[in-house]
Amino acid sequence: MKQRPPSSTGQLHQPLSRTNMLQIVNIVFPIFAIVLVGYLYARRHGPDMASANRLNVEIFTPALIFHVLTQEGFDLSAYGDLALAAAVVVLGSGVIAWPIGRLLGYPFKVFVPPMMFNNSGNMGLPLALFAFGEQALPAAMILFLVENTLHFSVGGAMLTGHFNPLRLLLNPMLASTLLGIAVALSGVSIPAPLAETVKLLGQIAIPLMLFALGVRLTSVDFTNWRIGVVGALVAPLSGLICAIPALTLISLDPPQAEQLLVFSILPPAVLNYMLAERYNLYPQQMAAIVLIGNLASLVTIPAALYWVL
Repeated sequence: MKQRPPSSTGQLHQPLSRTNMLQIVNIVFPIFAIVLVGYLYARRHGPDMASANRLNVEIFTPALIFHVLTQEGFDLSAYGDLALAAAVVVLGSGVIAWPIGRLLGYPFKVFVPPMMFNNSGNMGLPLALFAFGEQALPAAMILFLVENTLHFSVGGAMLTGHFNPLRLLLNPMLASTLLGIAVALSGVSIPAPLAETVKLLGQIAIPLMLFALGVRLTSVDFTNWRIGVVGALVAPLSGLICAIPALTLISLDPPQAEQLLVFSILPPAVLNYMLAERYNLYPQQMAAIVLIGNLASLVTIPAALYWVL
């Protein structure tokens, strides 16, 4: 990966210049523009995204994961510390959010999970691509896989009260991860036509994630705006509070440290709302937390990018 000076995460910045601003705009514009297209299209036509979202979860995103993990030169051992730091951010955010939610009288199952499990897919992958370049996708994928695996294991247990390892193993994204790791470690070379097919399928994932997020934003309900605003503040702050000490205890190279900091302030994942709706656990309050949190990322993400870049 391309190295940048370590000062990008630790020293004071000069006043915001036009160059800094243009750099941030160039990064966030494609992301929020695609989200806006999805929002405007949904407002006019009201598309049913259920089939598209299922395809993304079961085919396109697993293809992207497999493609990244099996790229020539991918070294899984280089990301062990990053995976550990990501787990600290996810689990630590829950430890911080739990007493806050209890103090404010919010149900544990509606407030704590979205503070832990962030939008590392819909927002995190495209953000890494546009902010740090294609060479940063492996690290972004590790962050996404840690968050997603913890969401389907720890998060599922938090919502249902039990853990189902078989369901976790049958998750297409985890299956593609295990297969990709096996191929990478074995040194097996994927035939070029098959590799190109998987690559093309994976390239659908990120734009579709952003478009689907825009569609989902049409269902913003401001009835529960108070818990949504609290969540929009607690989610990035709790993540950042965990990321900073993690970086002092776990040695990461500057590009990975930057990505961890951006990962830590990402808004709540849309999957939180989908699971709450599935199990009928305060879906309206969860929707407010997720959607208002993602709207707030219009401010938090540019701020984080300015800090790390």
